[in-house]
Amino acid sequence: MADTHCRADGPDTKDPGCDALECPATTPAGEEGTPVIWKEAPKAITNPGWTDWIPVSGPTCLYDPEPENVLADIAARILNDFRQLPVNPGNLEAQPFPHTLKGGLTNFYATPGQQAFDVTILGQEVHLTATPTNYTYTFGDGTTLGPTPAAGYPIPEAEWLTTETRTSHIYAETGNYQATVTTSFAGTYSVNNGPPLPINGTLDITTPPKTIQVWKTEKALVADTCQENPNSWGCPGAETG
Repeated sequence: MADTHCRADGPDTKDPGCDALECPATTPAGEEGTPVIWKEAPKAITNPGWTDWIPVSGPTCLYDPEPENVLADIAARILNDFRQLPVNPGNLEAQPFPHTLKGGLTNFYATPGQQAFDVTILGQEVHLTATPTNYTYTFGDGTTLGPTPAAGYPIPEAEWLTTETRTSHIYAETGNYQATVTTSFAGTYSVNNGPPLPINGTLDITTPPKTIQVWKTEKALVADTCQENPNSWGCPGAETG
């Protein structure tokens, strides 16, 4: 709750910071804000008393005459507002890329990060955070991995085709495949510098498709190097038929 009386150390003790806090109107025709102290009490207590309410913020401004009502209204719509945020899904990376080998290990990893936004909802200043929590990889060949908490990670080039990670994939056939990753973001929000509250729901965003070209390898014994015979089998200047 927002304690508009700014009681700090007791039911009759006012935090002096509230007397010094100015809450000017945020718009030319708007009203001044009210100094408040945000407090929380355990949900298990049906009718919490004074000693159950613990301050979780110093004096801050609240721009609404009925803070309980506006907080409930914001809570009712916050998931929809959260899902409208321009959250960056990051990228899907692959090693090796753009070409990989049939039957070899291809390492995938995602690159999203935590993001923060400041918006105005119902006249109140709301701070939201979006944190990646789960990933679903779609490899383009009919197989998926996830949801999994593993974002993956890059590995040295010498290990690309031989080291298996939690997000590796093996393509069984050659061809071009459209791979994506869908990241689930969990959110929190705080109103007018109040305590952060969890958002009941996630924001799921899919990266643009990344084309993975799967090739096959062939082996042969040759008598000369490409420097000795540019037309030798497997050399860049060799004729193909």
